[in-house]
Amino acid sequence: MIHRFDDAALAGVLGHMNGDHGDDNLLIARAFLPDSGHGDAVVTASTMTGFDGAGGVWLATLDDGSTVEVPVPWPSGMISERPEVRREIVALYDEACRRLGIEPRPHA
Repeated sequence: MIHRFDDAALAGVLGHMNGDHGDDNLLIARAFLPDSGHGDAVVTASTMTGFDGAGGVWLATLDDGSTVEVPVPWPSGMISERPEVRREIVALYDEACRRLGIEPRPHA
């Protein structure tokens, strides 16, 4: 069964990601968009719109103005604790950088 996080966890993580990590959202959407079947479309903007125990979801705006959801499974598999969300998003960021050939910044 997939874990569903409560409203406070969702609001906290989404507020932080969309308020403080817009560039990371963009990298993740760009790197994982091909996995969602959208080939080589160009992502111009992205926001994190949700997550559960299976993965995160980003809404990517493409260069033609359309939007697509980019669901990305957590690298470590299913999770159920809020602190695990940060670990998984950091891992997605690192993988996005690897896929895009970008040097990741150090993590605090």
